[in-house]
Amino acid sequence: MSRFTETMYANAQSSVNGLVTGEPHHPIRHTWREVHERARRVAGGLAAAGIGHGDAIGVLAGAPVEIAPTAQALWMRGASITMLHQPTPRTDLVSWASDTINVVDMIAAKAVIVSDPFMAAAPVLEEHGVMVLTVAELLAAEGIQPIRTTGDDVALLQLTSGSTGSPKAVRITHDNLVANADAMFAGAEVNTDTDVIVSWLPLFHDMGMTGFLTVPMYFGAELVKITPMDFLTDILLWPKLIDKYRGTMTAAPNFAYALLAKRLRRQARAGDFDLSTLRWALSGAEHVEPADVEELIEAGKPFGLRPEAVLPAYGMAETTVAVSFSECGGGLVVDEIDSDLLGALRIAVPAGKGSKTTRLACLGPVLDGLEARIIGDNGDLLGARSVGVIELRGGPVTDGYLTQGGFVEVKDEQGWYDTGDLGYITETGSLVVCGRVKDVIIMAGRNIYPTDIERAASRVQGVRPGCAVAVRLDAGDSRESFVVVVESNAFDDAAAVRRIKHDVAHEVVAEVDMRPRNVVVLGPGVIPKTPSGKLRRASSAAFAS
Repeated sequence: MSRFTETMYANAQSSVNGLVTGEPHHPIRHTWREVHERARRVAGGLAAAGIGHGDAIGVLAGAPVEIAPTAQALWMRGASITMLHQPTPRTDLVSWASDTINVVDMIAAKAVIVSDPFMAAAPVLEEHGVMVLTVAELLAAEGIQPIRTTGDDVALLQLTSGSTGSPKAVRITHDNLVANADAMFAGAEVNTDTDVIVSWLPLFHDMGMTGFLTVPMYFGAELVKITPMDFLTDILLWPKLIDKYRGTMTAAPNFAYALLAKRLRRQARAGDFDLSTLRWALSGAEHVEPADVEELIEAGKPFGLRPEAVLPAYGMAETTVAVSFSECGGGLVVDEIDSDLLGALRIAVPAGKGSKTTRLACLGPVLDGLEARIIGDNGDLLGARSVGVIELRGGPVTDGYLTQGGFVEVKDEQGWYDTGDLGYITETGSLVVCGRVKDVIIMAGRNIYPTDIERAASRVQGVRPGCAVAVRLDAGDSRESFVVVVESNAFDDAAAVRRIKHDVAHEVVAEVDMRPRNVVVLGPGVIPKTPSGKLRRASSAAFAS
């Protein structure tokens, strides 16, 4: 038996903790023993359907109460799980169906397990010859015992954030999961006797599925799990649940904390809920903006939120989930560096008095079992504070992707994985990320990072939070430049649009000393984003004219 499955089953028997789902209307709690018993029944249904060792299975379900036993049942059968991207009310269903069939074909899925609220997808999948199983049918089976697994077995085929028409899935083995879970457990100083995890993160994303379902289930930690739709329907449900269950741990992308801060200021009063129990609130999955973290800390003060609880983090599906996060109790650490030297010389020199400053969040040291290094343009190893490509290696790092063209290895002969991120390491060993290599704009010999442009544009009144994107134009050309695309509720007001365009250009010039070729103002929900909410910069180029 692999250590991953053996530990998970043992903790299911011994832990008094469990999984709370169904908030806010119909909360129900299952102990991990009860989840395991439900998983045994699902495994029996899988066996009857011919699902066994090495099979790849897609899952399209919304309720954590169903996804948890389904995932565990697949591991009991020695199969892998791929959480398919879920359609939203704004999703084009024809495109979604095409993309989903591409994924099913790519992973050679033997079946897709479907449940509410996605039952309408079942006939579409069956029309394409896909075996469709339902959670309800599987739960009706007799329970069986798990089969033997090994550390090399594939547990997860995790779709990357950008998976659409040309998908790829990160191959995560049982050993990858154990290596990263153990490192996160130690780094976060988890105590399963006292910690309560509260999460709304989507289970088709690696931070939600791996970090905030699989890992708590593996260790037998107390978990309160709602869906992203529950969160988006009522942002304040998140702090309400932290208060109700005395939550100690949570996590979210930067944009969600920014939304929470605004709701706390506008719709909540001191005494509405108590956030003082929260000791570990991870900010990751996208660029961590120090100003947003500081705004959350300030907005959370009346509710007992401790500043040291909010911890910036860095991670990706290719490392199972986590790479680094700030040390417990360390809170936000901001590296204030000279903007001109960063752009011109690619060196993160601490800002002096009077110099133009860029503020970047320190993302902590890499977790146990991982190594990081910074590589320059010529493949040379760079020292502290020199900006280059971040490379990683260690037990949590995947060996590669499944793609439509077959399996693609991602590590070099020494085991290093090129993340495609630009960053540096401080003298104290903390990782700092500057941006993606493919997104950096080069003008007049300077590196300009899209996040700086987007931060400036977001300061303009009328620009929707998290809805400003810098689009690189004429990449690699001597005329390389950029366009700023923003969303605004006032997109159909000609006077407001003129003012927004002027103010965005002004703020961008003040921030990066370069003028955008154009500023485009769109209506809400138009800028393309990944299923996990990240901006699609390349896809936004269609709006750049």
